[in-house]
Amino acid sequence: MTADALVYHPTVSHYLRFVATTVGRDKLLRTLQYFSRFYAWYLFRTNSPPRLIAPFEAIKKQFGLTRKALRLGKNVEHFKAAAAAMDDTKNRDEFLRYCAVGRQLGYAMYLTLDIATYIDAAGIWKLESAKRLQKEAYRAWFVGLMFNTIAGVYTLWGLRQREQEVDKADGEGVVESKKLRRERTATNLQLISDVCDLTIPGSALGYANLDDGIVGLAGTLSSLIAVWGTWKKTA
Repeated sequence: MTADALVYHPTVSHYLRFVATTVGRDKLLRTLQYFSRFYAWYLFRTNSPPRLIAPFEAIKKQFGLTRKALRLGKNVEHFKAAAAAMDDTKNRDEFLRYCAVGRQLGYAMYLTLDIATYIDAAGIWKLESAKRLQKEAYRAWFVGLMFNTIAGVYTLWGLRQREQEVDKADGEGVVESKKLRRERTATNLQLISDVCDLTIPGSALGYANLDDGIVGLAGTLSSLIAVWGTWKKTA
């Protein structure tokens, strides 16, 4: 009976739906990858022996390579999303529309270049230009994240303006106020995630002098936010 209760528990069913998605598996691997990056740095800074550091360095490297494989072909999705955002002239703020196009094109170029870096990193075909392509990939990712960050700040400003216009004494105003609060919470979470993610390409490109401890923690936090979001979507 205890085994049946565990096997058929709703949480187990939810977990199976979560890991059945490519996004769910990717975000779990990403969380472990960036936590390992942080923890390997921490062990190194505390003068731990190499045999303790090596497993976390391996997780960081191998999970990163696995995630590259999971992303193969995903660039097409972002090119399509960029085209859809450009065509969406009726239901989107003009500024947010251009930010969406910039974000999607940035991600699309990042994932396109990522294919070449995966071929090199996996040993399928060694490329002399692999390091340059990786740098350009990071630059494209940084641009996409910047567009999303700017859009997030702009959205928060718009929500604040709308909240000031809501009459909370009215029944419909109360409902609208709750809706705006939910939108603000979701936007804040995405903004935190984007700012955390900016540390990764920002550090790799030399825009910010950040060590692996900070980048690892930032990546872990943004990954956990993504895990939570995907978990809710698969409820």
